[in-house]
Amino acid sequence: MSEQELIVVEERDTHAVIRINRPEKRNAMNQAARAGMLAALHKIRGRFPVAVLTGTDKSFCSGIDLRERHDPHANLDLINDPKTAWNEVNIAIRNHPAIFIAAVNGIALGGGVTLINVCDLAIAAESAQMGMPEMGFATYPGLAGPATQLSLPRKRAAWMILTTNRIDGVTAERWGLVNKVVPDDELLATAEELARQVSQFDVVCLEQSKQALDQLPIVIDWREAFSLGSRVNERIRSQTSTHTKALEKFNHGERNPGQGR
Repeated sequence: MSEQELIVVEERDTHAVIRINRPEKRNAMNQAARAGMLAALHKIRGRFPVAVLTGTDKSFCSGIDLRERHDPHANLDLINDPKTAWNEVNIAIRNHPAIFIAAVNGIALGGGVTLINVCDLAIAAESAQMGMPEMGFATYPGLAGPATQLSLPRKRAAWMILTTNRIDGVTAERWGLVNKVVPDDELLATAEELARQVSQFDVVCLEQSKQALDQLPIVIDWREAFSLGSRVNERIRSQTSTHTKALEKFNHGERNPGQGR
């Protein structure tokens, strides 16, 4: 499947819909999908003031494709290309002039939670499930953790990071992870109606207001926030080999603590 097919861009009169299209992998983001997302962001830049981000089938995004690095046919130089790193995709969304609305249609794990947080607004389906399984891999969620800590009160961020328990759409709305929860069959229509509403406003005012949201009450440097996640994991892995063992189990189809809960 090509990059263009992994990330589908649907153009409307007032906004764009960007859809992650790897349903067989629960919309996990491999290198090709990350490159496709960056290409989609470039394609809509300056053309649409609002973009709806969603997933295909029953998943929003299950995070980074962990199995890609263990594919014997994978080009590791390509996978490790810093231009398509996961943090670069998320920073590109935060730095994009368009307003992003997450339409969380199903499972959002790890990197999927990061995407919700870097979007400006979020609507969730009632059946959506959001969580961070990283603790089961002896890993701090390097991007989802900081992004959630910037978005939620400490105790609620701690619940997601430390327990691996998933929360549903209703809880996500109550906690403030999403703005609104709706029945599954109303999700995309609700998100697109919101996109049409926001798109009527002045594009310069929207872009400047988006920037202002990251400047008060504190200045948010998303790149530095994501760098914190890398430093935490470096400290963890310098003191324990549990992460490596957990990945080996995962790649052999065995379950880790908290996985799939």
